[in-house]
Amino acid sequence: MRWPILAGIAKVESDHAIGRTIEDNGDIRPKIYGVLLNGSGTGGNTTVVPDTDGGKWDGTAAGERAVGPFQFLPSTWEGIGKDGNGDKRADPHNADDAALGAAVYLCGSGRDLSQRSQLEAAIWQYNHSSEYVANVTGWIDQYTAAAQNPDLKNVSGKVRAVLNAAVSQRGVPYSWGGGNADGPSYGSCCSISGKSGASIKGFDCSGLTTYAYAKAGVQLPRTAAAQAGMGRRIPASLGTGVLRPGDLVFYAYAPGRDSTIFHVGIYMGGGQMINAPRPGAVVRLDAVNAMSGYAGGARLL
Repeated sequence: MRWPILAGIAKVESDHAIGRTIEDNGDIRPKIYGVLLNGSGTGGNTTVVPDTDGGKWDGTAAGERAVGPFQFLPSTWEGIGKDGNGDKRADPHNADDAALGAAVYLCGSGRDLSQRSQLEAAIWQYNHSSEYVANVTGWIDQYTAAAQNPDLKNVSGKVRAVLNAAVSQRGVPYSWGGGNADGPSYGSCCSISGKSGASIKGFDCSGLTTYAYAKAGVQLPRTAAAQAGMGRRIPASLGTGVLRPGDLVFYAYAPGRDSTIFHVGIYMGGGQMINAPRPGAVVRLDAVNAMSGYAGGARLL
């Protein structure tokens, strides 16, 4: 069991309990409940599922609903629930317990989850939907890419200086308007989604690229769209296979129109980029195809 598998399930099922408080012992407050499975059609449910727990886990005896960050039905939890935090209680509303229970459920029947076909079969068991399987495996692949250390042994000179500088900032918070040639800084207000970086010391996407390239003596303009005018432009039509380590990679609302570019990262090789993705995240490795609207790249070195 690799952690990206559990992370992929939790991302799709509850978006990692965003908006809730996760205590040190793993308890999640307020609790996460799915829709009541009464066949009403709400939330996509069309089948009546009778109550099995008297409301013990799902808070209602009127029927059944999924619970916790991994969205187990109470009947499923009774068969696979485990104590993951050592308090001698298996609670699907506890992040540690729920993650361990999900591992038990996915690994059932002696599956080898290192085999893609068996992994997909396990996810299908979780939710009988091809779209669901594709969604979860997409997140698993993204988390796997983010966890891998880039191979820089064949990179030298100024490109290596750029990549080392960018990678050294992994874990630094995203801050809208944050970051400059000197490093992380407090940002400004506000992003398109209304998030302020004024109280967060970190980087936004173009702040990170500005900092990394400064380490190689290259001065970049501050915005992603302006940075697309630097160096030799790499058209999106050539695909990502032509990218080289150190290239800037761009994303646009309307690929082909550089004025609509809204995001930039630094290509690391192997289909990965170092990236300050969005408010609430940190500088990290992502797959280049993790974001939509690929708009090509630029080669400055």
